[in-house]
Amino acid sequence: MPQRDPSSGPILRHHPWHRLPSLLQRLGTSTGRVVGLGAGLLAALGLPAAALAETVIEQAARTGEITMAGPVGVVPLAFVDDKKQLVGYSLDIGRRIEAEVADYLGRPVKVVYTVQEDTAALFRDVHRGDVDLACGVQFTWEREMHVDFSMPFALSGIRLLTRQGTLDGAPAALAGQRIGVVKDSLGSATLTALQPKAVTVPFAGIEPAVRALMAGKVAAVAGDSLLLAGAVQGLGGKGYGLVPAQAFSHFAVGCMLPENQSTFRNLVNLAIAKLLQGYLNGNPADVATVERWLGPQGILELPPEVIRAYFQAVLLGYESIRAPAAPATPSPASPVPAAPR
Repeated sequence: MPQRDPSSGPILRHHPWHRLPSLLQRLGTSTGRVVGLGAGLLAALGLPAAALAETVIEQAARTGEITMAGPVGVVPLAFVDDKKQLVGYSLDIGRRIEAEVADYLGRPVKVVYTVQEDTAALFRDVHRGDVDLACGVQFTWEREMHVDFSMPFALSGIRLLTRQGTLDGAPAALAGQRIGVVKDSLGSATLTALQPKAVTVPFAGIEPAVRALMAGKVAAVAGDSLLLAGAVQGLGGKGYGLVPAQAFSHFAVGCMLPENQSTFRNLVNLAIAKLLQGYLNGNPADVATVERWLGPQGILELPPEVIRAYFQAVLLGYESIRAPAAPATPSPASPVPAAPR
């Protein structure tokens, strides 16, 4: 098997390569003459004929790349650290998927990370097959109708971030209160359903909403508990807490991928399962990965027993991995280049 480049890791790109529209794929399945026409169009567009109706694994075998997209600035999932490196729990998951696919194909594979801050556009790109993978995504049944999801690697829910000793999360107390939300988010919809008389204040993302809370412009921020906890810690906020103790709603956090990519989905799940089982088994590399982001000395400061209980629950529906092999050494994250003008 070829040796894996130890410097490999997610490459950051701002302009992903888009596959052909599905119309050409349909044309290519009708008759021999139409297949020839489709190939001619491919050549005219400067694209290889192999791109027609490729699976993600076939593409990875041919190009050595898997496209992954998501936002930057979402602690602890994907953000730029003080060394200007793109890091985060989602990026670590992406590297493990990269290693799993490389092992399956017997050739080096690299994850190519594209910045996509718009959640709706990210969902659309995965649904169309323009992007192969997005990790750190909330599972919803509505999304599941149009894309596929991996097994989860975290659990979150909708709660309120507020100054300690102010709001307790009771819906009645939110009437008339200015509550920050991310525009068109699950947090916004949940708040409106719980307390229609709350004054919702929309923001473009979690970080600006938390900054508004710290500046006293809103009484609380409603949203994803994982992201709220990461944002306030990343901004150095003190004296803030998440309420209520039990989230208004819960959801799994995993990876989103195009529909009907069973081999790729199996490899994604295997990479995640090895991490979860490795953590439960005390594998040092797996424990270090999880606790860097979720553990008591990490970003979210969760007790190990909470992490263990959730990982055990996730793995109950899968074959036990008795002795997971030590994962390939995660490669250093690529520096984030300047945004294109």
